[in-house]
Amino acid sequence: MKVLLLLGLVAVALAEITRFDGGKVYRLQLKTEEQVSIVKELGDTLQLDFWNTENEFLRVDTDVDVRVNAEHVDLFGTALEQGEIQHEVLINNLQAAIDNQMDKDVSTKSHAYDKYNSWDKIQEWVTSVTSGNPNLISREVIGNTYEGRPMHLLKIGKQSGSPKPAIFMDCGIHAREWITPAFCQWFVKEAVSTYGSDPQMTDLLNQMDIFVLPVFNIDGYVYSWTNNRMWRKTRSTNSGSSCLGTDPNRNFDAGWCTIGASSNPCSETYCGSRPESEAEVKVVADFIRKNKPIIKAYLTIHSYSQLLLFPYSYTTQLAPDHKELLSVAEGAADALRSLYGTKYTSGPGAVTIYPAAGGSDDWAYDLGVKYAYTFELRDTGRYGFLLPESQIKPTCEETMLAVKYIAAHVINSL
Repeated sequence: MKVLLLLGLVAVALAEITRFDGGKVYRLQLKTEEQVSIVKELGDTLQLDFWNTENEFLRVDTDVDVRVNAEHVDLFGTALEQGEIQHEVLINNLQAAIDNQMDKDVSTKSHAYDKYNSWDKIQEWVTSVTSGNPNLISREVIGNTYEGRPMHLLKIGKQSGSPKPAIFMDCGIHAREWITPAFCQWFVKEAVSTYGSDPQMTDLLNQMDIFVLPVFNIDGYVYSWTNNRMWRKTRSTNSGSSCLGTDPNRNFDAGWCTIGASSNPCSETYCGSRPESEAEVKVVADFIRKNKPIIKAYLTIHSYSQLLLFPYSYTTQLAPDHKELLSVAEGAADALRSLYGTKYTSGPGAVTIYPAAGGSDDWAYDLGVKYAYTFELRDTGRYGFLLPESQIKPTCEETMLAVKYIAAHVINSL
């Protein structure tokens, strides 16, 4: 009887895994207002998953990446033909792309920096990297997620008798953006392994501390591994709705829910019931508020689109420090490009990508953290959120150069 019960539970668990066989990702070229209207209507009717923009901000002369479920592919294709909408298929079978994201030639049961790591592996790594580098790394649990998982924060820097200026960096706000936690882990590795041999990193860790939150949205990240690779939001319940989760990058108190965010709990950009309604958002906001006197920069790592953004996203008004923020972003993008030629676009979020209220970088900037930046890592759409493991190393290597450039500027501004 116990065996039958166990098999039943396993069957239920397997049934809950979302597959994307036959699903496709299209890139649309919208040339007229009529075409914009057609795609907006399709977005609402078919509940399309827009990857590089929001439905309400579709506009003429933009390329739009959108995921379409298999059952809607024929209808969607017919609508594109009737609307004479130019398009290409970026991903022909989404499930195959998901299956191929991992490098099948290299398998390991332990944590690896050039692999995507599950949350369990990352937890083990947090413990081991801290114990293995006691002079440079300490860790603390700054709070718990909605589902009760501990949020481990690493502090990297040469120990000193008094508090040092600091940079706060987080990865994995959006669960499906797996390349971002990979970068936070890579950054920690590089910081401790090059301290003493790389003058720039040595100077950085001697003068500053770097707070690193390897995975912000842990519950969502776990769910993206176990149940739904395309999951984006948190996993909290929403009163009066069967739809779960809030977009944590629409949940900060920065123009909250005024633009580029949805009040519909079923939306991918749901802003939550109130600012900081999400346990994870409140934990991070509380930590930054508490440590505001020492935090001089805030870096949040996302994907994809190859962008380096800064405030504001909730308004098209330029930030008071716009000129300096743009100069630093462009310098960082140049440093990044110097390694592999990868091109990034820099600018304020609202005009560079699309308006979006409730973002963490806007919130940090308004709090008084001057150097607030959002990275959108590789690529520009060929793989989107499914960047192959073979690209982890070059992506992280080039991003390190940009982060070090920003950190150097912060040090010089102290």
